[in-house]
Amino acid sequence: MHETTNDALPSKRSLSPDRRALFGAALDLLANKMREDEAALGIWFPYVTGPEGRWQTMSAGRSAGYDGAVWSHGNWFCGFWVGLHLMAYLRSRDPIFLETARQRMHLVAQRQADPNTHDIGFIFHSSAIPGHFITGDAWFADLAVRAAERLRARLVTTTAGAYLVSWGPLGDERARASSAIDTMANLLLLYWAAEHTGDGSFRAAAQAHARMTQSAFVRADGSTYHAVEYDPATGERRRGYTFQGYADESFWSRGQAWAVIGFAATAHAYRSRRDLDLACRLADVFLARLGDASIPPWDFDDPAGEDATRDSSAGAILADGLLAVSDLHPDREEGDRRYRHAVELIEKLCRHALARGPERGLLKHGCYSKPHDEGTDSAVLFGDFYFARALCRLLMPGTFEPIPAALT
Repeated sequence: MHETTNDALPSKRSLSPDRRALFGAALDLLANKMREDEAALGIWFPYVTGPEGRWQTMSAGRSAGYDGAVWSHGNWFCGFWVGLHLMAYLRSRDPIFLETARQRMHLVAQRQADPNTHDIGFIFHSSAIPGHFITGDAWFADLAVRAAERLRARLVTTTAGAYLVSWGPLGDERARASSAIDTMANLLLLYWAAEHTGDGSFRAAAQAHARMTQSAFVRADGSTYHAVEYDPATGERRRGYTFQGYADESFWSRGQAWAVIGFAATAHAYRSRRDLDLACRLADVFLARLGDASIPPWDFDDPAGEDATRDSSAGAILADGLLAVSDLHPDREEGDRRYRHAVELIEKLCRHALARGPERGLLKHGCYSKPHDEGTDSAVLFGDFYFARALCRLLMPGTFEPIPAALT
């Protein structure tokens, strides 16, 4: 991959002093809260806050799996906690955050061989990869490569193409037929592994999945399905459905944001204008439905309308994806427009969702799973991560991850 330095960023993408102060205060709040929370967690990892505003926790080693007919996603959040420590370190330069990130990574490391979930991508792309980028420590990279090998092994080849299985052991027929839009955001682990190792099979697996997702998940109106059930032999889509959205045909906001991140990453890996244009289209559809709202609804088609449950994490993830798109776009004016949209989203989240009180977490009003009534007006760890990563892109570009060169 060809990377640029911060000096290559267009001058129109500078922040006003007020916004720089607002965004810096949000990262300072992150560091302060991480210090407070870490002292109380022991070996446990937070994932959502409960109604009383305290973190709920689970072990890093909790894998995904079936409990009878019900699927449990396990702890797919644990890498985000490591990544947040790394970002707190970059902001504060307090070495305690870097040391804690290393210690926490030892607890997360056991998940490198997890055979049950695509979320191994979230776990290690958010933790081991920035850990290696920041420290140069080969141990972080070795963990990420082994996790990428496990994710690559989830590829199912059909006569129409190939896709990554999202949930469950590959020997389970229910698992082999299903994939989710979230998997697009997990492709970042495979693209990194291809670049780091020189093994193009990682990149090929990710691109194959992106092509199947484009044809099977993206609806005519530019919204996306949460999940698709394929025929594992022919690759034909049997149905589109949801676990997280309002209805099978509804517009689940967070899933759309995951897709933007994944297609932007595919554009970066293949220097592909086709994928960049798709990421832009998906983002534009999201923004058109969002309108002037400060925080996206959990599902744009919730009949509750303006009274629908909000999901700040969807806004944070989209903002992060827009910043990736803005870096890649070969048209400077178009890139600047995506940058402005991202900054506006982040500013609204700072003003309307930042958890400045005693409640834990960085962003209020996240929604983990409305259909399962879990974390429906909460801080959610992945929301905090993508919000903080967007802030790092804005205030400290090139410190948490490389800045990609624009397409030509």
